Amino acid sequence: MSGLQVVVVTGMSGAGRSTALNVLEDLGFFCVDNIPPSLAPALVDLVQKDGTARRVGLGIDVRMGSFLEGAESAFETLSGRGHEIEVLFLECSDDVLVRRFSETRRPHALAPGGDLLAAIQNERERLSSLRERARQVIDTTELSVHDLRRAMVDHVARGNVQRTMATRIVSFGFKYGLPVDADLVFDLRFLPNPHFVPELRPLAGTDSAVSDYVLRTPEAEELVQDVMQLLRHTLPRYAREGKAYLTIAIGCTGGRHRSVAVTEEIARLLPEQANVVVVHRDVHRSDRRRR
Repeated sequence: MSGLQVVVVTGMSGAGRSTALNVLEDLGFFCVDNIPPSLAPALVDLVQKDGTARRVGLGIDVRMGSFLEGAESAFETLSGRGHEIEVLFLECSDDVLVRRFSETRRPHALAPGGDLLAAIQNERERLSSLRERARQVIDTTELSVHDLRRAMVDHVARGNVQRTMATRIVSFGFKYGLPVDADLVFDLRFLPNPHFVPELRPLAGTDSAVSDYVLRTPEAEELVQDVMQLLRHTLPRYAREGKAYLTIAIGCTGGRHRSVAVTEEIARLLPEQANVVVVHRDVHRSDRRRR
């Protein structure tokens, strides 16, 4: 059995370790925070035996206390068992760390007496061996949370791990309200409406007769081309930004005909790697109203 990829995230408290681990988790890593290094080999062995993940993220910080002394031994054990080990260290300047702790009002693990600056300096000394071992050091002094997410995604992508953003395409009816989680919204109410064609009214946009009626109009053809051009340009950039989910909402009046047909067409045209999920939120509401 081949070894796993293990990324150890450590660094200064307040530098963004939790955010970094969340990014790894979004990228498909099995992540555990605040694990004593001596327990890491057993944990990775369990993950490997279970077979549900090939990548593991481990968070280690100064709260491990004396356990930190076993970190190097644990890394050697993991490497000896065929696992690929990488230490990622998050750095930050003292003044910014002080400001972040003041803003969040969270106590520092090494500052029970309130001397925050002394605690930060003490932490640097305790983590110095891990910093020296780190393959990558990310300085978050000037980074926002979004900047750090983007830096993490770029770094992991260089390790040939592909970002998998889920793309949800939701058809809906404006009369029932916008989807609350929509990132992009397209209004199709200018397209010819099958609702006013007696033989099409009882059908849904998934029916070929309705989709042909909607999609073969010049207006719909131009719309689909424009939307696809926009999505081909923006989807990779949303993924690079670190988004785990992107929701594209496509609406018409009742969410039964036009929006459903166009949603199905957009989903068909997007590449497989877009990881598309289609949801027709309101397609059955008209049926319930008639019964």
